[in-house]
Amino acid sequence: MSAAKSATRPLIVRQVDGFLSMLANERQASPHTVRAYERELHGFATFVVERFGPDWAVYRIEHQHIRAYLGDLYTRGLSKASVARALAAIRSWFKWLARQGLVEQSPAALVATPKLPKHLPRVPTIEEMNRVVESAADDAAAWPERDRVIFELLYGCGIRNAELVGIDLGDIHWANEAILVRGKGRKERYVPLGDAAAQALRAYLPLREQKITTARKSSPALLLNLRLRGDGRLTTRSVGRIVKQIALAHGLPSDVHPHTLRHAFGTHMLEEGADLRAIQELLGHERLSTTQRYTQLTVGQVAEVYDRTHPRAK
Repeated sequence: MSAAKSATRPLIVRQVDGFLSMLANERQASPHTVRAYERELHGFATFVVERFGPDWAVYRIEHQHIRAYLGDLYTRGLSKASVARALAAIRSWFKWLARQGLVEQSPAALVATPKLPKHLPRVPTIEEMNRVVESAADDAAAWPERDRVIFELLYGCGIRNAELVGIDLGDIHWANEAILVRGKGRKERYVPLGDAAAQALRAYLPLREQKITTARKSSPALLLNLRLRGDGRLTTRSVGRIVKQIALAHGLPSDVHPHTLRHAFGTHMLEEGADLRAIQELLGHERLSTTQRYTQLTVGQVAEVYDRTHPRAK
């Protein structure tokens, strides 16, 4: 965009763009994160411009204006979760504005976050997961060996969908029996490469090499799409479709998606007595509270772990 065109845009929009530029260039946020902030903040900026005019300064925005915007989102039929995401983006933006000296304090801090229902998807049982993973290479799969790897890594390592498709061949450290994954905020961590996942990889990799050689292409990606479109890398959307198709074929509910396997990883490890902080490291969570939310413990399971492990309970 030319400097002349940029100067004609409302000031609040340019200040949003400044924040987005900082996210992309200084914090090196992922494109997905930047797009999410862009959607939420441009929505709020448009609301302010339409309500108060293009010259309305950010320091004149008060908490009542933010509440009015959230009310407008509810009127448009957005869920509490969507409204909470919008408020979180606005809060982050105002924190940045305060650091830039453009506002004295954040009016968003005075706006309460919508109370969200405490709902987690049902986690398949260990038996259900074993059945699906072991059947991932049957006739329900378009590329059986590759699709077995998808299930072994999602459930066996507890990684996110985006982390899965981002794995390159060079990220598999056979000698250390570990895989390097890149998580949120481009933070790197190693996850163990279990025996079952290693076996699935060894069955898949020769077929991957054959497909690449036949097509006379090259790709660093571990998981390839069937037709080697683009750079050959499988997309998160395709992984979601593959997981749902195979899960449905083997009796799991229709709401199963890649993140369900991540929930199952954490929950099943905890059920089997794994330390919560070890699970936190494996899942790549910054806060232990996030891990506790992912793991669906019943009171009975907590009591069982306590009875088995605490010296005063014996």
